[in-house]
Amino acid sequence: MRERRLRFQRIAFGLIAVLLLEGAGPLAISVTQVSAANFATRQVSMSDNLVNAVANYTLAFSGQSAGTVGSIRLQLCTNDPFIGTPCTAPAGLDITLATLSNQSGMMGFTISPNTTANQLILTRTPDVTLPGTSSYELQGIHNPNNAGTVFGRLETFASTDASGSHLDASGLAVNYMANAVSVSTYVPPYLLFCAGNTIQPYDCTTAQGNFVDFGELSSLKTSTGQTQLLAATNADYGYTIRVLGTTLTSGINVIPSLQTPDIARTGVSQFGLNLRANSTPPTGNDVQGSGSAAVASGYDTPDYYKFVSGDVLVSSTIPDSYRLYTVSYIANISKNQPAGIYVSTLQYIALASF
Repeated sequence: MRERRLRFQRIAFGLIAVLLLEGAGPLAISVTQVSAANFATRQVSMSDNLVNAVANYTLAFSGQSAGTVGSIRLQLCTNDPFIGTPCTAPAGLDITLATLSNQSGMMGFTISPNTTANQLILTRTPDVTLPGTSSYELQGIHNPNNAGTVFGRLETFASTDASGSHLDASGLAVNYMANAVSVSTYVPPYLLFCAGNTIQPYDCTTAQGNFVDFGELSSLKTSTGQTQLLAATNADYGYTIRVLGTTLTSGINVIPSLQTPDIARTGVSQFGLNLRANSTPPTGNDVQGSGSAAVASGYDTPDYYKFVSGDVLVSSTIPDSYRLYTVSYIANISKNQPAGIYVSTLQYIALASF
């Protein structure tokens, strides 16, 4: 008789993505429009930053990811440094007549014929990236007509024409003066974070769903579900992602959470999660993306699950590129688990340290 009642047990929980920032100073925050920063340093300096002057520019960066680079693109825009958003070209700026006079670090580049007035593309036969600082000196760039800040969008690509997905990407800024020579840079701090049932790599605008329904529970099988998290930051000291919430409850009845890592045990009431690809039961994925943030101990072993509210799930101590995490949930019940609708609301909190 009890088995018949258990057939009608259902379980579901909502998910809330929460974004918190910690630190002083001006912030530029975007969940949908900011690209990850892999470069440890990046700057554009010039011999003369007066408006309408013809100047020599030096583009330099370091901390690039391991991979293959066939092109480098620098866009200069008056509106913002956020890669992927529309770029407003500075009036009077002209890069098309520039010549590449010197280069160091990653070498073999020439100026691509796809270069435009506000977009420099350096191209070469694709080759592996090199550690350390890469620098490129360009002569004969005509400065904009108007004084003020111009934002740069720096990217590297495996292709030779800056097409396809970028390998590394960062924002920067330079300042043009009307009457005095001054060079300055500005890198906006940011934290990108989103959550959903599904997220396409690596785009928060594709995040869909915030409700996971496990259906009818049974003491004869393990029920599963999943959530995906996408994060990136240029914060000096990286970021953490925590989970807050309760285990599955129906009134006063509880499905106990796993306080220490354990396998899924059919016939035993338990609730837990991890961030790995699992085979028992088959669910989840390993972390995707070029970043270096790591899954915390207790949640990083395939086929072992845990849930303690307030636990750190992911952490990084340095600026980090896109990382896509899949949170896999398991729920089991015993034959004696009281019938009911079991619900939990979880919060995922991303905290960056600038």
